[in-house]
Amino acid sequence: MNPTTLNGAILEKLISAAVAAPSFRGSRPWRYRLDPDTGTFQVRAVPAPGVPEPEAAARALHVSVGAAVFNLRVALAHFGWEPAVQLLPVPGDPDLLAAVRPIGPRHVGDSPYRDLYDAIWRRHSCRTPYFAHCPTGAVVLELIDAAHAEGASLTLPRTEETLRLLRLTAEAEQRGGTDAGRAVGSGGRVHEDSGAGAAASLDPGRRPLVAVLCTPHDSCADWLRAGQAMERVVLLATAHTVHATLLHEAMEWPDLRAAMRTTDCGPGLVQMLIRFGAAASGDRAPRPPVRGSVESG
Repeated sequence: MNPTTLNGAILEKLISAAVAAPSFRGSRPWRYRLDPDTGTFQVRAVPAPGVPEPEAAARALHVSVGAAVFNLRVALAHFGWEPAVQLLPVPGDPDLLAAVRPIGPRHVGDSPYRDLYDAIWRRHSCRTPYFAHCPTGAVVLELIDAAHAEGASLTLPRTEETLRLLRLTAEAEQRGGTDAGRAVGSGGRVHEDSGAGAAASLDPGRRPLVAVLCTPHDSCADWLRAGQAMERVVLLATAHTVHATLLHEAMEWPDLRAAMRTTDCGPGLVQMLIRFGAAASGDRAPRPPVRGSVESG
């Protein structure tokens, strides 16, 4: 397939796909910048002036940007381009989180993303309890492979370990709901995909499938990889008509984050839980406008 010319209309579709990714903050403190000479998209953090960023906010920022980068990759492939990604490409420029460049034509039939572009627009939040284990064994294996392809792992913990991790997540949700100062200071907790929360997953009659997303290390680059793996898994689940809910709240609290370590994840470090299942139709996730997401080079 010959790649589509990167004209204004296509550029808007590419950025629309990127901003449709879920964010773990109430705002999206990053911007996209296009180098017209190389066609490279830069994704740059926009830190608040004079305000040091706590680790929890930095983690959430990098994971969210990773998800946006994956959507941009999917959109480029959809329009016929082979995307090349560099994470944190300039050591002296920490606000430059990623660079995505179309490097040549891609054969759509060979694309691992061929069913994922439509899923970007079909993905929606689910605020009702899940009522069944929805993914088949074959789909679960695909989800595991999808995470592995992005440098992460997706593990299904034992039942007792799943309940322990969900209790930690429920504790984080409770803390976040009562700590108004933290919620305001952090720009808001993730609610777009929080569904009915961890507490609903503790109901034995409605227990869905819960997986642990892990990375080998816990650096900024690992957080970006976790975001790409998360989005690839979520979009693939959506393509299979499986609902996926992101449970990231425990990562906001140092003590709970430490307690999330699990031998069921091997030597990897937990980045989030992902809940899969069937549910009543939810609301489409709100899509932020493209305007304001792009800055001039």
